[in-house]
Amino acid sequence: MITLTKDMRVNIRSLTRGDGVVIGAAVLLFIASFLSFYSYDCAGSICPTEPNGWKAGLFPVLPSIFLAGIIAAGLIVATRFQPEGRKLVGLELGQWGTAFAVFAAWSSLWTIIGGAQGVSPGVGQILALLANAALAATALMTPRIPALKAPLVNAAGPQAPSPYGAGPNPGYGYPGPGGAQQAGPYGGAQQQPYGAQPGQPDASLGGAAAAPSPAAGQPAAPAGDFAPFWFAVPVPRPLYGEDGSPTQIAELAPGTWYLAVEQRGQALVAQTQDGRRGLLQDTTGIQRG
Repeated sequence: MITLTKDMRVNIRSLTRGDGVVIGAAVLLFIASFLSFYSYDCAGSICPTEPNGWKAGLFPVLPSIFLAGIIAAGLIVATRFQPEGRKLVGLELGQWGTAFAVFAAWSSLWTIIGGAQGVSPGVGQILALLANAALAATALMTPRIPALKAPLVNAAGPQAPSPYGAGPNPGYGYPGPGGAQQAGPYGGAQQQPYGAQPGQPDASLGGAAAAPSPAAGQPAAPAGDFAPFWFAVPVPRPLYGEDGSPTQIAELAPGTWYLAVEQRGQALVAQTQDGRRGLLQDTTGIQRG
């Protein structure tokens, strides 16, 4: 059973652009269910009433096309508000949602093909096919296309100026024109890159394991001076619930840039590439972009 706890609260900032497409497709499906599913080519002046998806005589159109697609969208979006790895009958909610989306698109396709003489697809049937096709394609491609994995809402709000005087960072994996820099006090002056000797350039993203930790022992900047910045971790680091709960929601990996959106003492609220936010408690040795 899946139970909701306080660390699973809805956070719109965890939604991705792909989730926005999924939600839009679900809304279109709901509207289409009330429109005519079939239209009749009548030779005379009297035509049968054009049924919509809720008419009992069209069963199983409602559960296999409209409800299946709406349920698929709900499962996909609900994944953003569940801890990573949470499963239902052996599958994650996103996997269930993708399966429902593909099933709904498959049902829509075969329903619109053929038909009795004098009967044509109605507006509702055509819109349902388009919505389910978009839903299935988005569910399948979101994990593979960076543009769909980008946050739906900018977690940092209005674009913050770059700490190096340049424009805002262009995206994940692009720390900016200054290259990778070692993080000093958050929002304060920059220190030597991780693993580099004084006066020497940064050798690599990972740096030397024996390099001193520039973040350790330094006081945090006041909250009002904090500006969002990109950073990378030298070793895998766990990301815990944003509310401070001990539940691990993700793991930050070396070689990937993450966005720090808030400072809490010596910890950072970080956002992953798929839009999830959590608390990075161990900030020693991180590289600032």
